[in-house]
Amino acid sequence: MSTRSRWFAALVTAILSSSSASSQAPRKTLRLENSAAAVVADLGGGSIVDFHLTGGLNPLHWISPDDVKFPIRPMSHFLCLDRWGPPSDAELKNGMPFHGEASRVEWRVSGQPGPRSAAMIAVLPLAGLEVRRVMTLDAESPVLRVTETVTNRNKLGRMYNLVQHVTIGPPFLDETTVVDSNATRGFMQSSPLPNPEAIEIHWPEATKAGKPVDMRRLTDDPDPNVVSYIIEDDLGWVTATNSSKQLLIGYIFRKSDYPWLNLWRHVQNGHPLARGLEFGTTGLHQPFPILAEKPRIFGRQTYTYLDAGSSAARSYTAFQAKIPADFAGVASIAYANGAITIRERGPQSREVAIKTGPLF
Repeated sequence: MSTRSRWFAALVTAILSSSSASSQAPRKTLRLENSAAAVVADLGGGSIVDFHLTGGLNPLHWISPDDVKFPIRPMSHFLCLDRWGPPSDAELKNGMPFHGEASRVEWRVSGQPGPRSAAMIAVLPLAGLEVRRVMTLDAESPVLRVTETVTNRNKLGRMYNLVQHVTIGPPFLDETTVVDSNATRGFMQSSPLPNPEAIEIHWPEATKAGKPVDMRRLTDDPDPNVVSYIIEDDLGWVTATNSSKQLLIGYIFRKSDYPWLNLWRHVQNGHPLARGLEFGTTGLHQPFPILAEKPRIFGRQTYTYLDAGSSAARSYTAFQAKIPADFAGVASIAYANGAITIRERGPQSREVAIKTGPLF
C-alpha cells in the first residue's frame, strides 16, 4: 500500500474512534456572503470548508485523520504547500507533514475583512515560506475569486509545489456524481517509476489491469486511486455534477498557474467517500529528491522554483450553479462578455450561464 493510501485509510479508524471531535471548542472561521452564496474558511489550517448556494448543499467535505500532533480537523478544500505528497524520510523525521505545513498551521486575518472580501496569511516555519490569500466573492453571483501569493523568506532559493486539494464528499458525492474537465494526456500514480508516463492515458480514461476505467465516475472501486493529467488550453477547468441534487461546482484556472489536474478517489464500505479535484504545479506525487531526478513529464515541470526573497502569485475562480435534474455533465466551460457559460454534454447541449466580473 502506498504512503498516500495508508494515510487516507487511517480516516476510517480516526473518525470512528474520535467522538470528541464534535465537542471541541468552536473553530475560528472567516465567512464571506452575498445574496447567492456563502463561503467559510477555517483559520485553523486555512481550508475552505464550506461553499454553498444560499439555502443549498455544501459539496466540499473532508475530515483529515492524523496523529496526535495534528488532530482531526475539517479540510475540504485545503492548500498543499510547500509540497504535494510525502516528505522524504529525513524531512519526516524533522517534522515535515504530508502535503506540507499550510493545512497544519494557524492562519490569521490580514486587515479588515469585508462582507465579500478578505485576506488571510500563514507562515510555514519549516519550509520558510509565507502565503497570503485574498478571497473575493462576486457582488451577486455564486463565484469566488482566490489569489494566493507565496513568498520565500529563506536566504536561499528553493524548489516547492502548490496544489489546490479540492475535496468533495457525501451527500453531494454519491454514485451518480460525475467529474468533467478539459484535461488531456495523463498517467497513473501507480505506474512504475522512473517513467510512469510510459503507460499514457487520455482523459477521461485510465486503466486497471489493462482494462479501461472511466475517471468521470466513482462507484465501489477506487482504483486507480490517483491519476494525473495535463492542461493544454490556456484556461483549465474541472467540474463535479450531481444532477439528482441539481447542483454543479466548478473551478477555472490558468494553465500558466496550474498546469496539472490530479484526481483522487476514495471509497468506504463500498460507497464513494471522497474525490479530490486537485489542480496544481505538479503531477508527480513523490518527495523532492525524486522530483529532482524527474523534472518533466509530457513537457510539464514536476516542481517549481522560488528564489530567495521572491514571491509568486496564482489565481483561480470557483463557482456553483443550479442545473436541471437530467443534466448529463459538462462538455465545455467558456468565459466571455462577463459570463461563465457551461455547456452540457450530449445531444441536448443545454447552456447554463453565470453572470460575473473578471475571472482573475
